[in-house]
Amino acid sequence: MAKMTDKKPAKAKPKVKGAPKARPKAGPTATATAAPTVRQPGVERRKNHPMRAKNGYMQILLTKAVPHLGQPGDLVKVRPGYARNYLLPQGMATFATPHNLMIVEKHRERLRQLEAARRADLLNLAAQIAQRSITIEANANAEGHLYGSVNAAQIAEALRADNLPIEESNVRIEGPLKELGLYTIKLHLGQDVETEVKLWVVPTHTEEATA
Repeated sequence: MAKMTDKKPAKAKPKVKGAPKARPKAGPTATATAAPTVRQPGVERRKNHPMRAKNGYMQILLTKAVPHLGQPGDLVKVRPGYARNYLLPQGMATFATPHNLMIVEKHRERLRQLEAARRADLLNLAAQIAQRSITIEANANAEGHLYGSVNAAQIAEALRADNLPIEESNVRIEGPLKELGLYTIKLHLGQDVETEVKLWVVPTHTEEATA
């Protein structure tokens, strides 16, 4: 015969329909979500950051000629106070950032190309002049002494009349020519290009002389 007990039977827990299932915890093999990229402050502006020199100086780029310091485009070292209180406010310099240095270098390269083209033109002109000769008439006595003289301006004018673009400043003579004859005139065309031209100084033709 079964033994009676005072304990009541345990009630079964009611089942809740549609209850969400607990998600399993991620184990060591779970895929981790990539962390967002954090930008370091100032990295994007690094190309515009001024370059510093040692011994308390800073580097700047001159935008104008500064006596005893340099010419436009020169990279120089100055005291920070001199730069910030005078050169920069006066528009005589700018910060020597990598970006500005790149701009200056591109400008210099362009100037080098222009100088090379200019030199080629001067060499071509020098070759043309060397194959020419010019003549200037002047009043002279029977001994060949000029009553006046032939100067650099007259020589340049004679060359221009022959379609050669020469200015008085290009002509190199020690002094005015005062006698009839053949002269070799040196011309400095620019840069380091020089040439020579033959000049005939002849007596002026007059009706009396041709009679």
